[in-house]
Amino acid sequence: MDANDSFHIAVIAGDGIGTEVMAPALEILRKLEASHAGLKFRFTEAPAGANHYRETGTALPEATVKLCDEADAVLLGACGLPDVRYPDGTEIAPQVELRKIFDLYAGVRPARLVPGVASPIVGAAEHGIDFVVIRESTEGLFASMGKGVVTQDEARETLVITRKTCERLFDFSFRLAARRKARGLRGQLTCVDKANVFKAFAFFRKIFDERAARFPEVAAAHVYIDACSAVLVRKPWDFDVLVTENMFGDILSDLAAGLIGGMGMAPSADIGDTHAVFQPCHGTAPDIMGTGRANPAAMILSAAMMLDWLAERHDHKAAAEAARRIEQAVDRAFAAGLKPCEMGGRDGTQAIARAVMAALD
Repeated sequence: MDANDSFHIAVIAGDGIGTEVMAPALEILRKLEASHAGLKFRFTEAPAGANHYRETGTALPEATVKLCDEADAVLLGACGLPDVRYPDGTEIAPQVELRKIFDLYAGVRPARLVPGVASPIVGAAEHGIDFVVIRESTEGLFASMGKGVVTQDEARETLVITRKTCERLFDFSFRLAARRKARGLRGQLTCVDKANVFKAFAFFRKIFDERAARFPEVAAAHVYIDACSAVLVRKPWDFDVLVTENMFGDILSDLAAGLIGGMGMAPSADIGDTHAVFQPCHGTAPDIMGTGRANPAAMILSAAMMLDWLAERHDHKAAAEAARRIEQAVDRAFAAGLKPCEMGGRDGTQAIARAVMAALD
């Protein structure tokens, strides 16, 4: 990418509070653009989600898919509403469709305790929490989405794990652990599975061990999913990077968010070899939409993850610096006493956005 070029960002605000948290994230990106030489953006908004499905009968239009394909990255608010469903009863989830369309096999879910935010884990303030769950995002039990078989007497869904996806997933995870080690973190990758019971997970673990030999600088470890869950709610600082199957990762990433202040503090990314989507871990929160109470921190931190990915992909120093500035601004704003509604406070979307904007200076 030429230094004078702009990053083209496809923006899908989606449903519910998705639109509410997207606005401050874009405002922050525009402010960074104004203060960083060589950092330019071109934002193109596109429809997707439950409201669009209700209006048109289509949740993810072909034009939106085309835009996402052509863009440098996709920034997504949140999609889906509990009262808008497909005829089979499942919820509208274009974010899941995008993972399959663009082969976004690595779901990256950081869990970092921001200064000033309380954790329910005793000792968290002393030890700190900073780990990453990497969720395989295209296979596992989710490979059965829309393909399950239901009869009068039973229902069946099929878990799928392939060598090709596992090898790419593990290589991605080892590289991330290596980068974290270079930053002074532990540099350990833990494979989370249920290999003691299921052949599919024994296969998963076998491929993990094969790929581990390629990354001797990273400590490789194993843990069963049940044991992992127990440790996470007692000593989450024992982990650095965790890699696991799709359904396990779906559950662990929500648990991880609960350790760092809730979904409003949890950013995420779905990354493939050529495309990536960045979005907060939370949903559309219809119970608070329109009230101005949504916490935009996860959306803002997802934008920082996007800048990090763009920086690495394009060797773009200004994007990397901007990502750090966002993280530092969020840290300063919350350390100064921000308290959103889910933490028992009164700071809403605008108050949090203003505080982070001010902290950028």
